[in-house]
Amino acid sequence: MSFLPQLVFLIIFGAAGWFISKRVKFLRRNILLGKKTERNDQPEARWKTMLLVAFGQQKMFKRFIPAILHLFVYVGFIVINLEVLEFVLDGVLGTHRLFGPYLGSIYLAAMNFFEFLAVAVLLSCVVFLIRRNIIKVERFTKPEMKGWPAMDGNLILFIEIILMVAILTMNSTDQLLAERGVEHYLAIGTLAFSSMIQPIFEGMSDGALIFIERFAWWFHIIGILAFAIYVTYSKHLHIFLAFPNTWYSNLKPKGEMVNMPEVTNEVNIMLGIPTDAPADPPAEIARFGAKDINDLSWVNVLNAYSCTECGRCTSECPANLTGKKLSPRKIMMDVRDRAEEVGKSIDSGGKGLEDGKSLLGDYISKEEINACTSCNACVEACPVNIDPLSIILQMRRYVAMEESGTPAQWNAMFQNMETSFSPWKFSPSDRFNWAEKVKEEEMK
Repeated sequence: MSFLPQLVFLIIFGAAGWFISKRVKFLRRNILLGKKTERNDQPEARWKTMLLVAFGQQKMFKRFIPAILHLFVYVGFIVINLEVLEFVLDGVLGTHRLFGPYLGSIYLAAMNFFEFLAVAVLLSCVVFLIRRNIIKVERFTKPEMKGWPAMDGNLILFIEIILMVAILTMNSTDQLLAERGVEHYLAIGTLAFSSMIQPIFEGMSDGALIFIERFAWWFHIIGILAFAIYVTYSKHLHIFLAFPNTWYSNLKPKGEMVNMPEVTNEVNIMLGIPTDAPADPPAEIARFGAKDINDLSWVNVLNAYSCTECGRCTSECPANLTGKKLSPRKIMMDVRDRAEEVGKSIDSGGKGLEDGKSLLGDYISKEEINACTSCNACVEACPVNIDPLSIILQMRRYVAMEESGTPAQWNAMFQNMETSFSPWKFSPSDRFNWAEKVKEEEMK
C-alpha cells in the first residue's frame, strides 16, 4: 500500500496550518497596536450578545431576503465543514468514507442534508453575484468599493460556487463507482442532488470516473485550505472575528458618549471632586483624541478587521444619504488598511508608525469626520456590532483639542454652550421667553 497520498496530504495540510498561524500572529499584533481597554464586564450580557448577533444572525434579519440567503451560506459553511473532518481523516489514514460503515442510515441522511446545503449555498452565491454585478445594489457601488473590494466580494462567491460543485461532482462519481462494485468505493444509498447529475458521467470508464472523483476530492480539500488562508486577507475574515467582535461590543446605551479620562480628572480636580487618578501624573501627557491607529483602542482596530463591507452602515448614514463625503464603511476600511500598512512596515524593518503618515489626513479627511451627525445609525445598522462613531469622535477630539481645527461655526456653538448652557447666544434666564409669547397668543 502506497503512503504517498497520505504524505502529500500531510505536507499540504501542514503548510496551510503554517501560513494561517503566521497570518494570525500578524493580525493579532496589528490589533494590539491599539491602546489597552477593558471590555470584560457583564459576561452574561456579552455571551447573550455574541450568541444572538454573531451566531444567531439577529441583526441580519432587518433585511429579510438577503438575510435568508446569507443564512444558507452561513449554515452551509458551518455544517458542510463537518464533512471536511471526514476528508481530513481519510487523507491522513488513507481510507475512503471512514464514517460510512459505522453510521449507516444516519450517514446517508447526513450526506443528503450536506448536499441540500451545498445546493442552497450555490444558489445563494449566484443570487449574490447577480445583486452585485447585474442589479448593482447601490451600497455595493459606492466609491470605496471600487477595485479590490469589489473583486474580493465576487472572488469569494465564485470560490464558494466552485467548491460546492466539487462536492456534488465527487459524490456523483463516487456513487457511480460504488454501483459498479469498484474496490474501496462504498454504496451508501441514493444521494438526492448529486444523483441528478450522474447522467453526465454514466458513459465514462471506471478509470475516468476514478480520476474525476479523486480530482474533485483533492480539489475540494485543497480549496478549503486555500480558502482558509485567503479569508485571513479578505473582508470575509468576519466569519471568525464576528464572534470576538460581538463579545467586546459596547454595552452602554448608544447615545452615551465616553468621556476622556484625562479631561474628566482635570475637571473633577478643579471642582474639588475626588478622583481615581494616580497621585503622580505621567511625565508625558497622553494625546487627546486619535490621530493614528495607536491612539485608538484595540477594540476599534478589531472592529476594522471584523468589517464585512456590507455597506449597511453607509446606506443608513444620513450624512451619506444627503451627498456628504462621509461613509462609515470607508472609515472602517481605512483603519484596517492603515493597520496593515503599519504592520507590514514593522515586519520589513521599516519605520512603522513613524513613517510620516497618519490615519487622520492620509486616510480619513476632516471633511468626512465633520459630516458625522453622531446619530448612531451606522452602529445600529451593523450586523456584527461595529462602532464607526467611536473612531470618528476620537478623531474629532484630536482636531478640536490638539489642532484647534474645528470649524468656526462649531467654536461659536461651543462657546455659547459654555457661557449660556445652550447652542444659542442668549441668557439662560431668557430661555423660556418663547413660552410666554405662546401664552399671549393663546390668550388672544
